Formats: sequence, C-alpha cells, structure tokens
Amino acid sequence: MEYRRIIPCLDMQNGRVVKGVRFVGFRDAGDPAEAARFYQDAGADELVLLDILASHEGRATMLDVVAKTAEGLSIPFCVGGGISSLDQIEALIGAGADKVSLNSAALRTPDLITEAASRFGSQAVVVAIDVKKTADHWEVYLNGGRIPTGKDALEWALEAEKRGAGEILLTSMDADGVGQGYDLPITRQIADAVSIPVIASGGAGSLEDFRDAVIEGHADAMLAASLFHFRQLEIRQVKDYLQNLGIPVSRL
Repeated sequence: MEYRRIIPCLDMQNGRVVKGVRFVGFRDAGDPAEAARFYQDAGADELVLLDILASHEGRATMLDVVAKTAEGLSIPFCVGGGISSLDQIEALIGAGADKVSLNSAALRTPDLITEAASRFGSQAVVVAIDVKKTADHWEVYLNGGRIPTGKDALEWALEAEKRGAGEILLTSMDADGVGQGYDLPITRQIADAVSIPVIASGGAGSLEDFRDAVIEGHADAMLAASLFHFRQLEIRQVKDYLQNLGIPVSRL
C-alpha cells in the first residue's frame, strides 16, 4: 500500500525557523531543533529543512544547525539551501541528513543531479522546483524565487527525473503562504508526467487542501509550514481526516 506522506517544512533564516507569504514578509516560527522534535512526536512522516537565504547569499547551508536538528530524529530528514557540490552533499549527509534538496545549483549545473544520484543514490536526491504561473505555462525560478529562468516547469521536472532525481519537491510561489490550497493544475501535470514521487508545496490552509492534493493533484506527499507552525492544524488531524476518506496514511 502506498502511503501519502505529511511533511512539515522548516524554512530557516539566520538559524531560526521563519515563514512568509509568497517568499517574502517572513516572521519567526521558532528553533529548528525544537521544531523537529515536536513534529516527529506529532506524527510527521519526514522533515524538510531549507536554508532559504543560502543560495541568495552565496554560502553553504549551516552545518551546525543541520547537525543539531538531526539529533534524535528517526524520520527521514531532507536538507536544502545553497548546495552546489558533491562535497557539500557529503558533509550534510555526514551531519545527519538522509536526503538533500537541490534547486538553484541543479538549474545552473544539471550534471550535479546526475553525479549526486550516482554517488549517493537517487533516494538521497530531491530536486526542488519553485514555479510561478505565466500566461501559458509555469516558469521555474531560482535563488529562493528571486530570478526567473525562462525554463518550463514540466520540462525541467522530466529532465530532473531522467538525470536521476528520486523525488520532485514542487512549490507554487503564487500559492505559498496564502492558505488557499495547493496549485493543483501544475502539481497534477508533473505528477502524471514523471514516475518518481512529487511533493506538493505551497498553499495548504485546510484539511480539504490535503485531500485535493492527493485526489486532484495526484501528489505523493504534501508539505506544509504555516498551518503547522502556528497550530492551525495538527498533523494527526490531517492524517485522521485522510484516513477517514480512504486515503492511506502512516504513523497515526
């Protein structure tokens, strides 16, 4: 049975968890290590930590924060932000990460996906795709949503899979932090086109949004931040709701 995963996301800035709206206007949401323990106890299937300023500031993800956050975690732990080399990936895995999320560097140097998958295994390589709707397609952005690339999201997702990515983390910049639901059209478009899992991200604000991500968006997992950080919903509420609809979940 294929379980649908619920994944809290810790967007980190200056060593603290923050949350914004459409990638701006960030407010403090706590200590990442404390949040990680809380979410593991709350029933999270996995945890994602993104150092959201690392690429923009041209630096690597904070290893000390990663190591502290990983302590005592028994659920899969994915880390992203400013990762641009195999040595950095190795260091993050050594610090406790199970997976890494590649975004800007993968766009600039797609061979990094291939090399990382070959060295660490596809299961350790997540390609994060930040997208914004244009007139006729979804465009990929890099550097934390600051720079448009002109690249089509579906084409990039297919290339990432071909190069060895084990998962796609798809974030809608239009929906991020708004709480009006995931961007279902692009989520479904990519989920139907690739054979690897797609994690829907950006926009969760209600129980129904998680249902829609699975039924209409065909997502394999749902990532959320604000509504968990500020206790609008609890993870077990979401899992109970999905299970009652016949959608298989784990760690109830």
